[in-house]
Amino acid sequence: MNRSLTGTLLGIAFFVLLVFPLFAKSGGQSAGGVPPQVVADYIHAIIQADRTLYTTHVVERMERHQVVTSQEYWKQTKSLPLPAQMLLLSGLHVDQQGLGLQFRLASLTPIYEKNGPTTDFEKAGLAAVLKDPSRPFTGVIQRGTQKFFKAIYADHAVSVSCINCHNGHLLTYKKDYKLGDVMGGIVISFPIE
Repeated sequence: MNRSLTGTLLGIAFFVLLVFPLFAKSGGQSAGGVPPQVVADYIHAIIQADRTLYTTHVVERMERHQVVTSQEYWKQTKSLPLPAQMLLLSGLHVDQQGLGLQFRLASLTPIYEKNGPTTDFEKAGLAAVLKDPSRPFTGVIQRGTQKFFKAIYADHAVSVSCINCHNGHLLTYKKDYKLGDVMGGIVISFPIE
């Protein structure tokens, strides 16, 4: 688990130190910088790779060998965080760095209300990636006086643990997820000015 978190943080740090400054200097324009869509794709690739590898090489492996399980109340039970929880924890950790980069999971049918859409943009984006998961929903939003690029990528059920948690949870709205189904979205935002 620590290697997975370390890998995520190192990957994000690498990105932030090398790519983000090029993008920020351009004011979000592609002249000499990296276009916001490409930056979002880079961030998404890191997040998705880490989550998939954590799921397959840590969670599923530990459960298969009956070493430890992943559970919603992982702190109390001394187990592993669920893959979705690991992504949310990473997003909180990155947000605390004060860089303006944020990412989280969201869904139109969340188990917990806090994981639902928080804006009309997110609601429209989650509906769009549910309809066409092959393309992210993107746009520029305003927070205070600052502009942010925001992208929502389809979040698929990548493992049996995703399905079992959502289908079996007492608070879930939907109980028939299958492997590969779109369960929601990975929401990414970062400043462009």
